[in-house]
Order: sequence, then C-alpha cells, then structure tokens
Amino acid sequence: MSGDNVNWIERSDKVFIGTYSRFPAVLVKGQGCRLEDADGKEYLDFLAGIAVCSLGHCHPEVTRAICEQAGRLLHVSNLFHTRPQTELAELLVQNSFAERVFFGNSGAEANEAAIKLARIYSGENRFEIISLSGSFHGRTLATVAATGQPKFHKGFEPLPAGFQHAEFGDIRGLEKLIGPQTCAILCEPLQGESGVRPLGREYLQQIRQFCDAHDLLLIFDEVQTGIGRTGSLFAYEQMGVVPDILTSAKALANGLPIGAMLTTEKIAAAFTVGSHASTFGGNPVSAAAAVATLKVMLADGFLDAVKSKGNYLAEKLAELAAGYPKLARGQRGLGLLQGLVLTDEGKEKGQEIVQELFGRGILINFAGNEVLRFIPPLVVSREEIDILIRELDQLFSELT
Repeated sequence: MSGDNVNWIERSDKVFIGTYSRFPAVLVKGQGCRLEDADGKEYLDFLAGIAVCSLGHCHPEVTRAICEQAGRLLHVSNLFHTRPQTELAELLVQNSFAERVFFGNSGAEANEAAIKLARIYSGENRFEIISLSGSFHGRTLATVAATGQPKFHKGFEPLPAGFQHAEFGDIRGLEKLIGPQTCAILCEPLQGESGVRPLGREYLQQIRQFCDAHDLLLIFDEVQTGIGRTGSLFAYEQMGVVPDILTSAKALANGLPIGAMLTTEKIAAAFTVGSHASTFGGNPVSAAAAVATLKVMLADGFLDAVKSKGNYLAEKLAELAAGYPKLARGQRGLGLLQGLVLTDEGKEKGQEIVQELFGRGILINFAGNEVLRFIPPLVVSREEIDILIRELDQLFSELT
C-alpha cells in the first residue's frame, strides 16, 4: 500500500468512529465487476458492496437514470407524489405477491416497518415475533433484538422486548415458542451473514402452515436474497411459500440507499395516515435508479443467466472443496449467493484467505466464521468466475 491510498486512509482514520474493519484500499472507480483503488490497483469484485451492486459498478442504464433524475428533481419528501416512486411501486407490485409498498432507506428500516406493521395489524397483546438463530435483520435496536446472533446484542442490552429466537432448523422447537402473544414469524429464505445457510423448502412450508394455523404473519427478510440474487426476482418464488410481508433493500437501486416493505392490501390497511413515515424513503433519485435496475433484471433472459452462472459457480466451488478436503467440506447457496464451507482447519485460515485474495486483487468475505462468501455482481461472466476459482486453487495449494 502506497501513495494516495496511504494519504486518504490516514485522513480517514483521524475523523471516523472506528466501527468498521476496512480493507487497506481507497476505491475510486469501478466498471462492471472491476474496481480500482487510489493507487491504480484493479480488483475483481465478488463482494458487490455486500450484495448491493448487482448490475455491477456504473451500469449505464442506472447511471443514466440517476443523472437524468438528479437534473430534474432531488427531493420533495413524502408530502408529495413523485413519478419515479410510483413507477417503482408499480413494478414491485406487478412482479410479486404484494399489493402495497412502503419505502424506507435501508434494509433495517424496511424490517422496522415490517415489525411495526405486524404488531399494529395483530392487535393489542399480540406483539411477539419469532425469528431464527443465526439470523441477521439490521442494526437498529429492534432489528438487533430480532437478530438471532448474541454477538450483535452485546453491549446494547436491555434490548426491546417481544422477540424470541428458535433454533435454526428445529421446526418443533419453533412451534413450541408460539403463544397467545405471538404475532409473526420472521426469517430469511437464506441466511447470508451467518454463513450462507439456505432454509429448506419443507422447513419454510411448515413455518407457513404454523402461521396459517395460529393466525400469524409470515415475514420474509429478502434484504440480501431479493432483487435477482438467487436467480428469481425474490427467493420466495423458488420456495413454494408466499409470505404476508416481504422486505427488500440492498440491490434494489444498485448502490443508492433505498428499502422497501411489500405486503397485501388487507395487512397494509393497518397502517393509517401518520402511523409510519420516512422523510427520505423512496427519494426520487434512488427510486429512478431502482426502476432502471428492475427493468434490466426483468428483461428476457437476465434471471435465467443468473441461475446458469450460479450453478456454474456452485459446481466449481464443489470441485474445489473436493480437491482440498483439509480446508473445505462443501458448497452451499442459491444463485449467485454462494458459500464455500470450511473445515475446522480451514476456518482458522478464513480471514487469512480473504486477505490473501485481496492482495491478489479479488474481493470476497468470510461469513459466520465458517464460510467464504461469494456475492458477485449478477453480470459476472464465466471467465471472471474462472479467474476466482483459479486464484483460490492456487492459494489453497499453497496453504496445504
């Protein structure tokens, strides 16, 4: 690391609160699946801003939409209607189970809205929400309380009441937690932050049955799995299960901040004027970027290509695991959200592997202290996947 990278990092370290463990690079530009830092080093991006830049960096259609809207109207608040916001809501309704949409600025805000809606819809004395161990739902106090990972709770207690956590995969244990105060079950169709852990179709279908039997709402957190990441616009489409409320964010505007909560007409009616709001939610520029993003993804062949490339990446990761049994014990994931599951010996080297790949110009991360996570832009090519696999193969051979 040298030159401009050092200068900007030193300046950064003097002014920011230290909540991030950043890579030692100052990224200054990107195109497609490639990024460049302040010293001119290029990186192949298999992180995509943590599943955000799904059309890659500076996609021409998204960039054009942002620039045109920024030159027309930046912000008026939700006291007024805007065209991009309405067009975006129409696209989401037309391409999902939903009939109504609420916009915020992030996944945490979308999940907060879902929590509030579930409580107000369910009525007095029904306020408890069951989520799963290993889940991740955001960084606000309520979404931290819903998150089933104690490491995110530490230091912030007492957390808001009304959240219980069922053991991941234990359907009978989950059923036992349902009581007269339960109003909803909240889960991710595939847990990303805890190690790329898909929830099985049968498991999700049983949760849906519990919700129907006990008059509970089923909330799907698709902040990471939604907007094309798994090979369908939303992951629930592949599960044979339809939620009552769905949250989305990360990839929705391909890099600009926006979050969305989707639900049905009947459930949405519980929110009335003044019961929930967001000053910036559905901002015209973010909404215009999201409209452009969805139009690209909904074009013929795009999502089929994501499935095909996801299968290809999964196959290559499985082959890599088979070749290095001391370091890896398999692959799991959906679409272009894939994980290489490490052995105990491999886990000890997880962060080292991430840093070594960074040094070789490839960006990934280590999720749940168990899995190397690969979430490239959905426009990634097979040739770029081959580059990743080749570098991993070389690195693994050096580590064994």
